[in-house]
Parts: sequence; C-alpha cells; structure tokens
Amino acid sequence: MSEINYKDALKLGQKEAQSRKANGESPALPALDDLLPADKPTTVVNLGLVSIPIKQIVGTKTGGRSSAFAANFMPILEENSEFATKWKHLCEAHITEGIHDPIKAYEYKNRFYVLEGNKRVSVLKFFGADTIEGVVTRILPERDGSDEIELYYEFVAFYQYSKINFIEFSKRGSYTALQTVLGKELDEEWTIDEQRTFAAAYHKFAKAYTASGGEKLQSTIGDAMLSYLKIYGYEELIASDADEIKKNLGKMWEDVKLKDAEEPIELKTEPPEEKTQHQGLISRVLSQTISHALQVGFIYDGTPAKSGWVHEHEEGRIYVQKIFEDKIDTVTYPNALDGDPYDTIAQAIDDGCEVIFTTSPRLISASVKAAVEHPDVIIMNCSLNLSSRYIATYYARMYEAKFILGAVAGSLSDSGKLGYVCDYPIYGQIAGINAFAIGAQLTNPRAHVYLEWSSVKGAEGAAKALAEQDIHFISSQDTAKFLEDDRDTYGLSYVVDDHREVLVDSVWCWGKYYEEILNRIFDKTLQAEYNKTDKALNYYWGMSSGAVDVWCSETLIAPTRKLIDFLKESIRQNICIPFLTPLTTQSGEVIGEDQKSLTLEQIINMDYLVNNVIGEIPTYDELSPMGKATVDTAGIEKSQNDIVKEAEKKSSDEKTADEKATDEKPGDTAQDAEKDGDGQ
Repeated sequence: MSEINYKDALKLGQKEAQSRKANGESPALPALDDLLPADKPTTVVNLGLVSIPIKQIVGTKTGGRSSAFAANFMPILEENSEFATKWKHLCEAHITEGIHDPIKAYEYKNRFYVLEGNKRVSVLKFFGADTIEGVVTRILPERDGSDEIELYYEFVAFYQYSKINFIEFSKRGSYTALQTVLGKELDEEWTIDEQRTFAAAYHKFAKAYTASGGEKLQSTIGDAMLSYLKIYGYEELIASDADEIKKNLGKMWEDVKLKDAEEPIELKTEPPEEKTQHQGLISRVLSQTISHALQVGFIYDGTPAKSGWVHEHEEGRIYVQKIFEDKIDTVTYPNALDGDPYDTIAQAIDDGCEVIFTTSPRLISASVKAAVEHPDVIIMNCSLNLSSRYIATYYARMYEAKFILGAVAGSLSDSGKLGYVCDYPIYGQIAGINAFAIGAQLTNPRAHVYLEWSSVKGAEGAAKALAEQDIHFISSQDTAKFLEDDRDTYGLSYVVDDHREVLVDSVWCWGKYYEEILNRIFDKTLQAEYNKTDKALNYYWGMSSGAVDVWCSETLIAPTRKLIDFLKESIRQNICIPFLTPLTTQSGEVIGEDQKSLTLEQIINMDYLVNNVIGEIPTYDELSPMGKATVDTAGIEKSQNDIVKEAEKKSSDEKTADEKATDEKPGDTAQDAEKDGDGQ
C-alpha cells in the first residue's frame, strides 16, 4: 500500500513542480531563512507544544530540505531513493498506528516552516490530515505600521489568550469583534473545553462554507464566520448541523460576498433632485402600487421620556405621521433592548410593518438578522459605516453643525480654552470633535479643545473635570438624555459655577429625514438605488438636505447670529468645507497633504484627533458597560495596542534567560538537526 501511496504522492509533487516551472515560479518548498531580513536581529518566542493546522504549514526552515519536496509538500525524488524508503515507512506507521511524534517548526506571520519532520508533514498532507502536533518557535516580524503586520499583531494578542491559530481574517479589528460576539473579554483566558467547542464549530462552518462555494472568494472563512455569528449568534452555530448552516449562509450570501469588496459601502450624501420610478429588489412587498396605508414601525432602544435620542426620533415619527396623514400608519416599539431586540423586530413584522426604522446602532445585529429572515420588509438602521446588503443605514453629517458650534465658541472665548464632552467613540463622533476644534481655530487661532468622555467619567464627572480647569464654553453630548445627572448637558453652553446657558445647539432633523426616505420608498427611488449597486447603502445626509440644522439662543449678540447664518448657508452651498486639508494630528502626522479636502470615507473613519485637541480617544477597557455595548456594534476600528503590548510582555516573560539576553537569528542548529536524522 505504501508503494502505491508514494507513487500517487510523487505524481502530485511532480505535477505541482512542473506547473510552477511553467509559470516561472520556484518548484521547491519556500525556506524561511530566505524570507527573514538578513541584516536585522529577530525576536523569537517559544510557544511550546502547539496543534498546528496542516494547511498553514507552507515551507521548511532551511533550503537544505526543500529540494526533496514540491511546493505542496509532496515528494519529487524517485521511488528507489533513500528518501522514498523513509517516506514509505512513515506512511505505513501512519496507517497502522498513526504519527504521534511532534515536529519542530517556526511560526512566522501565522505560517509554519518545518525544522524537523518534513516527511511527517508530507505524509499527513497526502492523507488530508487537519493538524499535527509540533514544538513551535514564533518569530515576530518588525512592526512597520502596515495593515498586514498590525493585523498579525492583533492575532498575536488573540492567540495569547485563546490558543486558537486556525481562524484568520482579512481586516483589522476582526479578532476583537470575534471575542465580543462570543461574549468574552479581550484578555480572558479560554479553557480547553472552550477551545475544543470553538474548533468544532469552526470546522463545521468551514464545511458548509466550502459547500456553498466559499473557496471561490478572496475573503477568509473567518470573515464569513464572523458575519454569520453577528447575525445568528454562537449558540445557534454550535447547535446547527452543516446543512442548517449552509441554508442560513444562502440567506445571507450577499453579505458574505461583500467581504470580498475593497470598498463595500456606497455613501449616499444627498437625496436625488430627480426621482426615478424604477423598481428594485430590496422589497418585493412594494412591487405593486400601494393601495393601503403603509405600516411603518419605529424600534427604540429606550423611551422618549428617558432618552433624548429616542425623544428626537419620536418627534420625527410624529412629524411624518402628520405629513403623510392616512398614507401611513406608524407604530412604536420602545425598550427593545430589555429583551432580545430581534424578537421586537419580528413582532413588528408580525403586526404588519412593511418598513421598519431601528433607531440605534445597538440594534444593528438584530436588524440584519431580521432583514435576512424577512427579505420582503425594508429595514433601515440609524448608524454609520455598516457593510450589509440586507439593510441600509441612515445618519446625519452632524460634524457640519459641530464645526459651526466650534466657530461660535472660539469667537466668544477670551482664553481660547474650550471644553467638549463626547459620549461614545463611534463612527461620526470623532469627526464631530475634530470639526469643532477646526471651527474654533477658524475664529480663534489660539483655541484649544479639552476633551472628556461621558462614557468614561459619566456626564457629571466629565463636566466637573472641565469646570476644574476653568473652562466655561463647553460643547456637550448631541442630545439631552433626560436623566437627572445630565439633563442639560447638550449643545454649546456657557457654564459658570452652577449656572448653565445653552447658546447654540446642533439639531437632528429626523422628521425631514424620515419624510424624504418615505417619499423615496413610495416612488421606488430607494429600491432603484439598491438595485443599481452591489454594495451596502449608507445614507449620510447633511445641512443641504435639511437633515441637520443649528439652533441659536436669542441671547446671542447679532454678529454671532449672523456668523451662524453665514456658515450654515456656506455649508449648504458647499462653499465652506469643514475638513480642508492638510490637517495635523496630535502626533504630528499630516493628513491629506495632496488633497483639497478629506473624502467622506476619510471623515467617517477618523481614528485620530487634530492637534489643538487636548485629550485622548478612550481605550475599550476604560468605557462604561453601555459604552462598550455601543462600541461593540458601531465603534471606530478599536486599536488592540494595549492588549498586544500585554501579550508581548507576557510572551517576553516566558522567554528563556538566553533569549532575553540577546535578540538572535534563530535556527543555528537547523543543519545539524537535518543531518542527524532523521528530520522525519
């Protein structure tokens, strides 16, 4: 049997070698020594005994052994060679009793290169084994700021606590997102049982993904699994068999394919001036002329009485009900987060809602799942930067209003010390901070903005921190919370002791927004936009559409009110652009040096503060429980630097004394190991 197996393996090796030669590629196994920079010291970390995924073993440590194998690890030496004899013996051992001796290997960028045991790997690859045990040494690449290397270091942090090395992602932040969707803290150690359960779930999902045609996509199994988990959850994945998973994947396949796109989101910045009558696919329920009152559901994460955010959306609902009269019936569903928000959305659908607005970023996952399960219903979520084909999102360019508030604050402040209280570091909020700071510099070049976070210190604590620094002009959260400790902490206020006067406020005009969206649903414009693209639709409207406005107090002097009116009209006409470039960040980096202004994508994805802001974006661990919950669903790309540093420190503590004493180029004994033996 081993004779036949070697012949078959040899054919596979020769075919691979010939194919690579024909394409001008090296036919042999890649050698790690050829990949490492020769002129730089290398940091190595002993990982001990590791279960190595066979698919991730891609080469050998040194070039000495590579000539015996093709690049797919299949043999290329003739059947009568000493090498072939040893390969056959290993083949017989695998068939009769299994291969149990661990190999020795190096891990570099989560790919493995064999020091001892190349033949064992070859045999196991031939038989389609999933893993092999190995004593592994990790080689850490030098950090250069690239997405590839930073994503790898996020993996290093994830591996430190999970010991999972087989799931891979193509985008930064995914390892954090995975831990979040699994309900684990970022630095929480995984038990052996948790590792085994996850491995079983992953391989079951991988089988269904491959059967669905996933291997044709450029994105990873991990990318698709993360999307799946966000919709269906971990417990459901564990309980489902491969056929059920494949069926669910079919429902959400457009989102799986979307992971392949370099630019998965299409931003819609203004309502079109001319509306079309084309029919789209997003909602078959509206395929015919609507002869009845359209049922429109509004899903709230709180109540209008206790949340300023919900109150403003409720005002928008009341507005459109009056505008459309008997053409629509609106229904509200408060406190969706008190239970499973998916159940609330499902109840709205059962009640006959054909269009549903979920008004909080914290309702994203439930919204996508409901849209996947109910394709005949239009579901839109109030958030920004979501890449899903099954729901559209809508949000307002509030940074335009914040720019004006900053200009007013700068003009009124003699000291130039201004305060800013933000709630959560989510998409859109960082742009608001920076726009305020830039607006302040427009009218006061000496202006500096002192930043505090209510999701870290609480609204009262943040306001107190600013008051202690003798700061009187403070821009606070975008909406009143209607809670006892922060009833008035919104808008640009003048604060002296216990006195607070709101001077200027940014206004979310949700009524105008909902009116425009519903008009576009009625005349099929929204459906046509969906049908014309294969991307996710994000509606991001500003002052020019009427979605954003600025209110000012009558107590303001006339020149200041004229300044506000002038800036509002200039922004509406696209004459005044808040984010003209270049911008200089706190770290001194220059952004947009070769541009006239930032693109909307750059504005949305801001993860830095401009240089006249004093303060920092909080780390995940600093946030309140509600802050973490909000950031989990709509946060800016969370840096794992703190966790990575902790993982590196922990790894460093595990080094031997010799490894600590010097950075070394590993593998000095590699040739000896191969000479001695058997290197099998």
